[in-house]
Amino acid sequence: MTELDYRIERDSMGERQLPKDVYYGIQTLRATENFSISGLKPLSTYIDACILIKKATAIANGELGCIPDDIAKAIAQAADEVLQGQFRDQFVVDVYQAGAGTSHHMNVNEVLGNRALELLGAEKGNYQRVSPNDHVNYGQSTNDVIPTAIRIGGLLALTHSLYPALDSAIAALNEKAIAFQDVVKSGRTHLQDAVPVRLGEGFRAWARILGEHLRGIKYATEELCVLGLGGSASGTGLNTHPQYRFRVAELLGEYIDHPLSSAPHLMAAMQSMSPFVSVSGALRNLAQDLVKISHDLRLMDSGPKTGLKEIQLPPVQPGSSIMPGKYNPVMAEMISMVCFQVMGYDSAIALAAQAGQLELNVMMPLIAYDLINGIEILGHAISGLSEKCIQGITVQDDRCLDYAEGSLALVTALNPHIGYLNAASVAKESLETGKSIRQIVLEKDLMTEDELAQVLDLEKMSQLPTI
Repeated sequence: MTELDYRIERDSMGERQLPKDVYYGIQTLRATENFSISGLKPLSTYIDACILIKKATAIANGELGCIPDDIAKAIAQAADEVLQGQFRDQFVVDVYQAGAGTSHHMNVNEVLGNRALELLGAEKGNYQRVSPNDHVNYGQSTNDVIPTAIRIGGLLALTHSLYPALDSAIAALNEKAIAFQDVVKSGRTHLQDAVPVRLGEGFRAWARILGEHLRGIKYATEELCVLGLGGSASGTGLNTHPQYRFRVAELLGEYIDHPLSSAPHLMAAMQSMSPFVSVSGALRNLAQDLVKISHDLRLMDSGPKTGLKEIQLPPVQPGSSIMPGKYNPVMAEMISMVCFQVMGYDSAIALAAQAGQLELNVMMPLIAYDLINGIEILGHAISGLSEKCIQGITVQDDRCLDYAEGSLALVTALNPHIGYLNAASVAKESLETGKSIRQIVLEKDLMTEDELAQVLDLEKMSQLPTI
């Protein structure tokens, strides 16, 4: 690298050469050398969250006279450029990095500082004019910026990814519930015959389950809206203006269109990771039920000749490299894998959340990645399941009816009329002889034909009670 290709930057440890065209600085360079771990870089949503914080803090500090107005405006303009998609390749620190996220935090400060320098007509690296520490980071610390960024990133991911996906899936399930309401099928418990049920009610039950999870996640999310920003070092608020923390909360709320407030105790907001654990736990609960639903869809679609085949999931790609004409329930398989990953993230978040000491949790980079990525991949997976699977499901009416009429569990409806032991005897004989339940009951003269017809009315039997 010739002298024309690089600039020299200095920090408390010495000086280093950096390519002239990069916007990050010496601290970011050191981090890339120290943490070549996974190749995973910060999530786009997490970058957005950090940049929004820096924009809000620059404007607030400019308004309050803490940094020069022209520098505040240049930092805010640089932030807007990043939010519009520029300089995204300049955020280069590995996810697994310095505890608490100092390396990524300085990466953000340096990129915005160097771009602000250009906007003010100066050269990158001229930190006497605009300093990543003294101006971009004025009144801030990794201690309060990173937990705030996790909150903002989580809210952005939920709003843009998970909530719309769940709304769409719930609507699709309710549409199928209406379409399949008159389809009677055999219920199954322990994977054995159970009393008949309505296929539509099964889809309605899934919609209700997802709706309850959506409400639970939104409830847990309320904790994300209380910010510790302004706590600075250790939650003391050192080097901040008295009105700063309230103004930045107000500005951030405007940016993300969500009401935010400053925490009543900044040290508590900095130390505890419980808001992230709560949201992650709500995601885990959703994931567990989604796995169950995906397994149910696969079972009901199993076949086509040797399985249940009560429904047909839409084929979206060939299913085998060797068996022609085979189609697999790939969207249902995919969402299970995503859910397993989200449940794994939840375990990692729980471990990281309790691993802080005294005034700081130093495992926040892991929490940030796992929480935000978990929200986003779950949202993408639910969208895929809804659009490429649920919306296109069709029903095999005759197959469902055959199973319902042939189910040994029909004898359950006979209990009040012939008694449990007689009903069990009828079921056993039906299984051994192949005779229908109706035939055996009439042969044994246990009920009249009219009585039996009323009791074994499949539509009436499968109708849920109304409230």
